Amino acid sequence: MMADILHSGFDGLKFTIQTDIPDAFRAQLASAKEHAKKSFADSQLQFGPFTLSVTNKGARGFTTHTGDFGAVWLFQDPQDRIQNNPGITVDFRAFGLATGGLAGAEQHFRACMEAFGIKYVETQLRVTRADFAVDILAPWFEPDREALVVPPGTRVTEYTGVAETATVSSGARVIGLRAGAVANRQLAIYDKRAEVIQQKKMGWLTIWNAAREEAGKPPLDLSDRDKSQVWRFEMRLGSKQLRNKFEIRDWQDLQDVIGDAFTDALGRMRYCVPTPDSNRARWPTHELWSRFEGVVENDLMANCAGVLPSDVIQANRAAKMRELDAQLAGLFVTRAAMSEVTAEAFPEFLESHVEALLRQMQEHPVSLADRIAKAGAKYQLR
Repeated sequence: MMADILHSGFDGLKFTIQTDIPDAFRAQLASAKEHAKKSFADSQLQFGPFTLSVTNKGARGFTTHTGDFGAVWLFQDPQDRIQNNPGITVDFRAFGLATGGLAGAEQHFRACMEAFGIKYVETQLRVTRADFAVDILAPWFEPDREALVVPPGTRVTEYTGVAETATVSSGARVIGLRAGAVANRQLAIYDKRAEVIQQKKMGWLTIWNAAREEAGKPPLDLSDRDKSQVWRFEMRLGSKQLRNKFEIRDWQDLQDVIGDAFTDALGRMRYCVPTPDSNRARWPTHELWSRFEGVVENDLMANCAGVLPSDVIQANRAAKMRELDAQLAGLFVTRAAMSEVTAEAFPEFLESHVEALLRQMQEHPVSLADRIAKAGAKYQLR
């Protein structure tokens, strides 16, 4: 059956930066926010080639954006800090990611930070969200909740409206499925055509028709649903995956490992063709899922390291423990020789000497807890 790929790429990307904005920039934002409150319209600040729109929102900070092809920038007010919250949050816009990708987003970020006069180092960056989407023209398709094969305990939601989050009556046409949680790993399959029409995001029609023109096909007419039904397959990864599991924190980590993160996520969920077989693992993969999976793996091939950072950390830790064990064994053998202990008496010597070592540790001026914490910090192996 017909299934044309109209677009693929990152659809969401969010960073936080653990730093404060400078005083001069804060004063400009405060003045612009006050003007926005009085005029009931966004205020514009110009920084070289960038126009920063400042809204009247943000109770203890400043909510701003750099346009549809830029990002939403949330700045905490350093004079009214929310404790333990990042000073800056950057949420990149979908159209900017669709046209510029990761490289364009990074370029926009670094140029804006320089223009705003904000100092930072790479270790202050934290990536908290990344979404990758594939738009498929497939008028014959309709999502089926039963066709999703997901890990046990994963919540699956079926909905019939762009903003709905609860399962609805079976009489309505299903226009979307969601499985999983945004903070961890979430799959979304939904009617992108309906969203474009309802929210007037006609920029997507331009992107789709550019792909149609390149393929030598006529443009889509959204008024004809039977010929313009576009389904979006989207995988969303949150901080539990990006930071905790894959150790992705800054721009270089994204470039190096984000492909591994999405490949791993795709391997844990599947959209299938249901059969009478009671073993869902044997259900054949749906052709649209195969197209989705293939596009993601192909597009992100250059962003794969081929191994989980957590696996590398564990391997390094195990190697270090083996090294230390070998050193301890050698030291105990030498200590036994100095005490004229025979090989036959070595096991008994080892047991008794452990007790002597414990007494020495208890008599040490620095507590054992502090010494263990210090050693642990030294050998994090990250």
